[in-house]
Amino acid sequence: MTDTIDTRAEAVRDVLGALVAAWAANDADAFADRYAEDATVVLPGGVFHQGREEVRRYMAGAFAGPLKGSTSVDEPESVRIVGDDSAVVVSRSGFLLPGEETLPAERCRRATWVLSRGADGWRVAAYHNCPA
Repeated sequence: MTDTIDTRAEAVRDVLGALVAAWAANDADAFADRYAEDATVVLPGGVFHQGREEVRRYMAGAFAGPLKGSTSVDEPESVRIVGDDSAVVVSRSGFLLPGEETLPAERCRRATWVLSRGADGWRVAAYHNCPA
């Protein structure tokens, strides 16, 4: 590859930015489209999702229900490029409900993202979060 680590790191940050924007729009399709076809998602409480379509269904239900009008908070703390086509990101994250301006402590999370680059660009291959 001819691009630099800085260029790849910026592209990875762009994926996270696109996810935050899709969440702000409560757009499950745009959100899930940033995930790999075979992505995995692990959330507190033993929640496990496998595959882009499962992520899409979960987020569509959340955006229509308890997360309607919410926005995502995601602040990358570390972006590590691993080889030419993989990255690991650690971020502080959570979500704000309508009318909130500050992330409540009980919704502060630390997240680990694994991204891979394929012919269609960078996608989330795996995501996990836990209480911060």
